[in-house]
Amino acid sequence: MSTTRRGMTAPEKIIARTCGMERVQAGDIVFPNPDMVMIHDNMVPGVKRVLDELGIDRLAQPEKVVMVTDHEVLYGSARAAQYGSIVRGAAKRWKVGRFFDVGRGGHGHVFPMEMGMLLPGMFYFDNDRHCTNAGAIGAVGFRMGMEIARVLATGTNWIMVPKTLKLTLRGNLAAGVYARDLGAHIGSLVSRRELPFDLDYRILEFAGALEQFNLAARVGLCSAPTELGAYGVFFPPSQEILAQARSVALQTFAPVYSDPDAAYEMEAAIDLAALEPQVSLPGGVQNAVPVSQVAGNPVDHAFIGSCASGMYEDIATAVQYMAGRRIAERVRLFVVPGSEATTRRLAADGLMQVLLDAGAVLLPAGCGPCNDAVVGPIDAGEVSISTATNNPSGRFGARDARLYLGSPATVAASAVAGCIVDPRSVGRAVA
Repeated sequence: MSTTRRGMTAPEKIIARTCGMERVQAGDIVFPNPDMVMIHDNMVPGVKRVLDELGIDRLAQPEKVVMVTDHEVLYGSARAAQYGSIVRGAAKRWKVGRFFDVGRGGHGHVFPMEMGMLLPGMFYFDNDRHCTNAGAIGAVGFRMGMEIARVLATGTNWIMVPKTLKLTLRGNLAAGVYARDLGAHIGSLVSRRELPFDLDYRILEFAGALEQFNLAARVGLCSAPTELGAYGVFFPPSQEILAQARSVALQTFAPVYSDPDAAYEMEAAIDLAALEPQVSLPGGVQNAVPVSQVAGNPVDHAFIGSCASGMYEDIATAVQYMAGRRIAERVRLFVVPGSEATTRRLAADGLMQVLLDAGAVLLPAGCGPCNDAVVGPIDAGEVSISTATNNPSGRFGARDARLYLGSPATVAASAVAGCIVDPRSVGRAVA
């Protein structure tokens, strides 16, 4: 009896290509040959210790390795300074092909796309789960955790090809509603089983009305599914994304798209037109509610940045709600660009001055407070609203602090008002 083979999803095609195979399908065990390998500063000491114990001081493919200092950019302790020395020593000893230390790159889940290192159709290994941001540009990033040591030593590691879920977006977001609002809403739908997706070790592929989302918005939409267990997120690259990638590409690339008859574990669709700005209540990004349900809650601490909302467009959106205004006297607002390039661009076009005039504190490009508040922590009993990737208890320091999440617009407007507000009620200060 003959059987008809289904087509492949884009992530499956990308994985197959890196394995030198004609096709793969969900459940296959394969050994990809990655286009790039990334390791972040917070993982380097532990990985170095493992490799040293094994007597390994040469990497399998050092030219593919990107080492990034983004978690602890400001050394706030002797321990952090020591870790920085270990990172620099490891980069030298291992002859790492591309090392981006403090002040040279920014957030590892952001600047490689801006610099043309991470391109549509690529596959890479990373120790950190938010490598799912690669899907924003039409690539695939795969988290290894401590197994990144094996990748560095051998050049690869086994993976099981994940199942893929397809979410079709219909309609357009209303004015004043942003990608982070949609991401939080999707998290809420999944947690309440109104969207019956099991994201655990799956790839979530977006389809439908995607032209409205630029690269920064797509990056923002990668965050919530990742926090809920997705192993990957994927957007078919638009012409805008491809043009942007070609303008900076350091090598040739080929975009990859899913076959019309690709096999998905499940498909669903949601409408966007009626969506309101969302705020995630303390305890998880999935605890999202319309901002009207929490409007008026006082705020002490605010943060705009992270690998979910640190691109130039994210900060430019926040500036629209701050120009000519001052941050409320009781509030401290930290702004952390996702890349050094964004920092320079903010300075060149005057947006940095707007932020400074408003009373914001600008921190170096990187994770900022999102790295468990190694900078910009919060005290007991205080309230924070931020664009961090998640908000579990203790994320910013004190365990009894209340941590809310919102879009860059909601965070900026709330910092100015001194309490959580619907950004649409405040209005943009500039067009």
